[in-house]
Amino acid sequence: MDSVALEPSLYTVKAIFILDNDGNRLLSKYYDAELYPSMKEQKNFEKNVFNKTQKADSRFCEYEIAFLEGLTIVYKSSIDLFFYVVGSAQENELMLMAVLNCLFESLSQILRKNVERRCVLDNLDGVFLVVDEIIDGGVILESDPQQVVEKVNYKCVSEQAFGFVLFDYITGNMEGQGQKSQLL
Repeated sequence: MDSVALEPSLYTVKAIFILDNDGNRLLSKYYDAELYPSMKEQKNFEKNVFNKTQKADSRFCEYEIAFLEGLTIVYKSSIDLFFYVVGSAQENELMLMAVLNCLFESLSQILRKNVERRCVLDNLDGVFLVVDEIIDGGVILESDPQQVVEKVNYKCVSEQAFGFVLFDYITGNMEGQGQKSQLL
């Protein structure tokens, strides 16, 4: 019996990008250098994708799938942003959707559910860290938003923490403060 050895494959992403309501790029990472090698080609592709997807009514469906130029594109719109994950035509749409969900939910946690253009631009370094934790060189590493947030180690300071600091200050409890001053 002839056995055909199939080459093992990892789930991969060709590109990931975030555009605003006008189709302007806020973030983009292309993992396949042969796909769109120049900045001009990348922006042209993003423009084509945006023109095809901007009118989609996402009120009824959280995620959408589009096929353009032989690629599978999974996208989501939120307030004034569009999130896109691009894979090959043979790529599993569910895995691409898992990446998109992980990206959006991780950003939602980091930005305290305020996923909009201004917050993304103000925290662009954290957004890049999130993308890098989810995808490395096009290979999907993580799809659990909680794990990504923990790995990025982006601390969201809650109002309770401020309350404890204020309480410690008022009561004169400076145990934690002494340790910090010794480190400085």
